[in-house]
Amino acid sequence: MLTKDHLHNCKNCKKRNNIFALLNDEELEHVDNNRYELTFNKGEIIFKQGSPLTHVACITEGLAKLYIEGLNKRNLILSFAKPVQMIGGPGMFVDYRHHFSVAAVEETTACLVDTKIIEELIEHNPVFACDLLKRTNQISIANFKKFINLTQKQMHGRIADAFIFLLDEIYGRNPFIITISRQDIADLTAMSKENVIRVIKVFRDQGLLRVDGNVIEILNKKELIRIGETG
Repeated sequence: MLTKDHLHNCKNCKKRNNIFALLNDEELEHVDNNRYELTFNKGEIIFKQGSPLTHVACITEGLAKLYIEGLNKRNLILSFAKPVQMIGGPGMFVDYRHHFSVAAVEETTACLVDTKIIEELIEHNPVFACDLLKRTNQISIANFKKFINLTQKQMHGRIADAFIFLLDEIYGRNPFIITISRQDIADLTAMSKENVIRVIKVFRDQGLLRVDGNVIEILNKKELIRIGETG
């Protein structure tokens, strides 16, 4: 059930995306009056591929994965969203459908904002519109690079890229407690779970990684980067 969080508002929120700093007080109040805060348990679906696109999600706590549901129940993870990222979708202004799914990797809290409000802001606030377009283009560029990596790199290069990405972009500390599964790593790298486990073992044996349950430590980041670059 959608519930409005009366304890916080968009104007004073310390967990909001900085794109909302481009709005005036009246616009922020309009957003605040048309948003709901939800908490999702690990594994719960936030947006389902193919479902109507009625809201965008602003992640305030936790971690979510964005993935395409492919054939034969094989998924491809596009990226992960953490605070304070905003998740919309290419269906906006097109067919108003979600073209990828979003699920909570761990307990995740998000504010859902009606897409009609976002459209009004785009129409009446050109600075907001330009910034949103810039962000959309950055996502497209990142996806282009990802698809090249997945189609032209060998398994070792893909896994090396994945761990550097997790270290630098998701967890931001070394060592880190990994909250995604081995299957998620497989879906991120377009590999089988078995091959992911096999390559991780090779990296452990080579002294590149230390794996202790859910604790991952990058022991030789420079070499992992080299493997990722050479494919």
